[in-house]
Amino acid sequence: MVSNADIPKRATSPNVALGMLLIVYIFNFVDRQILAILAGPIQADLALSDTQMGLLGGIAFALLYSTLAVPLGWIADKTSRSWVITISLGVWSGFTALCGLAQGFWSIFLARLGVGIGEAGGVAPSYALIADYFPSEKRARALSIYSLGIPLGSATGVIAGGYIAATVDWRLAFIVVGLSGVLIAPIFKYLVRDPSKAPVLTSSGQPQTRFVDILKILAGKRAFWFLAFGAASSSMLGYGIAFWLPSLLQRSFGLDLIETSLFFGSILLIGGVAGVIGGGILGDWLGSKNKGAYGLVPAAAFLLAVPLFAAGIMSGSATIAFILFLVPQGLAYIWLGPVLSAVQHLVTAETRATASALFLLINNLVGIGGGIFFLGALSDSLVPIYGDDSLRYSMLISLIFYIIAALLMMLAAKPLAREWVEDA
Repeated sequence: MVSNADIPKRATSPNVALGMLLIVYIFNFVDRQILAILAGPIQADLALSDTQMGLLGGIAFALLYSTLAVPLGWIADKTSRSWVITISLGVWSGFTALCGLAQGFWSIFLARLGVGIGEAGGVAPSYALIADYFPSEKRARALSIYSLGIPLGSATGVIAGGYIAATVDWRLAFIVVGLSGVLIAPIFKYLVRDPSKAPVLTSSGQPQTRFVDILKILAGKRAFWFLAFGAASSSMLGYGIAFWLPSLLQRSFGLDLIETSLFFGSILLIGGVAGVIGGGILGDWLGSKNKGAYGLVPAAAFLLAVPLFAAGIMSGSATIAFILFLVPQGLAYIWLGPVLSAVQHLVTAETRATASALFLLINNLVGIGGGIFFLGALSDSLVPIYGDDSLRYSMLISLIFYIIAALLMMLAAKPLAREWVEDA
C-alpha cells in the first residue's frame, strides 16, 4: 500500500479511504442486486411480466444512472469527489427505501429512476479518488479491492434480501437496506477527504479541465473506445445473468427463495471475490511488462467463461450447476481491475472522474439498460417454444455478448501501449 507520507497531511490515509469507498460500493450493489432476488415476490404482488421486470432492472435504473454520471463526474473533478459520493449515497439509499412503498409498476419504476440518479455520482468519482491515492503500479490491485463491492454487495443483497422477503416481506427488505445506506453517508464524509493536487496546465497556462477538452482527448484514444464497448458487451450478459439467474434457479431448477439466495449468493462470494482479486493481480503483474495485457487478460477470461456458463445453464442438476457456475462467475469479474486501471491511464489526473463517467456511460447504458431488458424480452418471446425453460434459452443465446467483448478487448491491446499516460 501507499505510505501516508506520499499523501497531503489533511487527506485520509489511502487504506482508510479505500476501505470506506469499498463499503459505499457494497451498498451500491446491495441496492442494485436486491431487485433481482426479489423479482419473484414483486412480480407476484404487483402482477408484472418479465419484460416489465427487465425495464425495472435495466432502463429504469440505467437511463439516468448512465447519463447523469458524466456531469456529476465533471462536477466531482471541479469541486470535491468525496462530497459528490456522500450526497449520491444518501440519494440512492433514500430511493431504495421508497421502492418498498411501491403500489404498482409506475411507482416502483420512478423509485428505480431515483436510485439511478443517486448512483450516478458514486462510481466515477470513486475511481478517480483511488487513482489519486494509489500509484500506477498498485492501481489495478486497489481498484480490484474497491471492485470487491460488486460480489460482496450483490451477495449481501441476494442473501439478506431473500431471507427478509421469505420470512417477512419484500417491502421490508428495500426499506432496511435503503435506510442503512442513509446512515452510512455522514460517516463516509467524516472519514474521507480529497487529496489536494495542483491542476495540470495546458501550454497556454490554463487549467485543462473544460469538458470539451476531455472529449477531444478521448476522441483520439482508440483504446478507450475498444475497452468501453468491450466492457459494455460483457455487461450485457453479466448484468443480465446477475439479474435473471435467481429467476432461472426457481423456474428451471425448482429452488425456493431461500435456497436461491444461498445458491446465488455463494457463487457471487466465492467466484466473484476470486475473480476480482485475480484480475487485479494479473493486470498489475502482466501490465508492468506489456500494457496490452490490460486488454488481453479480460479477453481470455471472457472466452473461457462461455462454455462453462453454457454447461451450467443447460445442466439438469442444481448441484452440478453450482459447480459449473463457480469458475465462469470468477472469470466474468476478471476484467474489472485491468480495464478500470487502464482507463485511469488514458487521461491526466485532473480529468479522471470525467473520463471514468464517460466510460461508465457507455458500459452501463448498453450493459444494464440493454442486457437485463434484452434477456427478459427474449425470454418472453421464447415462452411459446420453451415454456418455463424460456429464460434458460434466453441466457444461452446471450452468451454471444462475451465473444464480442473478448474481440473488442483484444483490439484494445495494441493502442493501449501507445496511448498510455504515465503519472506526473
